[in-house]
Amino acid sequence: MALFPFCKTPTGPVRTSRRQLVLCCFLLSLIIYFLNGRKVAVRVDSAHPIFHAFGMERGRIMTDMTAVKPAEPQTPVETPWGAPLVWGDTRNSARRRAKFAQREIRIGLLALVVGTYAQFIQRFLSSAETNFLPGQMVTYYILTDNPRSFDPPMELGADREMRVLPVTELPGWQRLAQRRMVLLADAIRDPIGDEVEYIFCADIDQEFLAPVGEEILGDLVATLHPELYGMPRNAFPYEVEEVSSACVEEDEGDYYYTSELYGGLVTEVYKLARACSLLILQDQSNGVTARGLEESYLNRYLIDYRPTCVLSPEYSWWDSALAAHVSVERIVSWGRQCEAYDKQKREEHRC
Repeated sequence: MALFPFCKTPTGPVRTSRRQLVLCCFLLSLIIYFLNGRKVAVRVDSAHPIFHAFGMERGRIMTDMTAVKPAEPQTPVETPWGAPLVWGDTRNSARRRAKFAQREIRIGLLALVVGTYAQFIQRFLSSAETNFLPGQMVTYYILTDNPRSFDPPMELGADREMRVLPVTELPGWQRLAQRRMVLLADAIRDPIGDEVEYIFCADIDQEFLAPVGEEILGDLVATLHPELYGMPRNAFPYEVEEVSSACVEEDEGDYYYTSELYGGLVTEVYKLARACSLLILQDQSNGVTARGLEESYLNRYLIDYRPTCVLSPEYSWWDSALAAHVSVERIVSWGRQCEAYDKQKREEHRC
């Protein structure tokens, strides 16, 4: 029996005309083409449930039916508005360090030391000597109500100096938080503004555990709060009372920043400190206190004037169940860390 009825010949001697041969070849080629076409369609365009189980989309090529898992999301190195989001060991940070390496830059590190906070001075300064902008000219500005606690002065390295600036005693932590921005603004206006190009404001109860280099330099620099990085917007403790000058609306805000470390060009930091101090004074006159004290006003300002450089939680970290995972703990806040310690651990860590 012939394979195809169209090709069947009459009984007797086999006689195949040229027309029949051409027709059979054409039909065979058509069938082969059709079968191959269906195989490709099943392989590439099929919507078979197994493709969805492997996360495969239409048009994606499969190799030996092995499902290729999507790559892990990379650590963001840029904010939604295009500012660098700094992680110390990335290529972007290496390029930023190289950009400033050939320049002689005058940088200030400003800290407020009042009352019992004097116990943190030695650890703060000795760690900054090793890890804060190594190789650059740095001036430590210490605002204090007890200048005598710096006698004798600490021995500093080359291109490092310390300026002790007396301030009026500020009893009580809440009063200190309300007055800090005013003190910073006054100090930056005179004498700091004429002496350095960049200024960074830091809490004295911190320690520099790893190098903090030129990657942190920018016009206006803020640091992400380690316990709130990666959290949804509705978890941010923005001020919500409309009567407060620090109030943030529901549709505002990209990140929540810590007040442990911020800085930039002296002109920009002066604007920040001055604006925040005026907002605080306005609320005080109305008998209003923002829930996060100075940190609330800092975040209000940084919504209106987005930072040009954002530091990752590497630059302000403490051990907490909520703290973001970081590869390197560059600056650790012992003040926040000690809040979770019992009395014995507080003594061990000199809290």
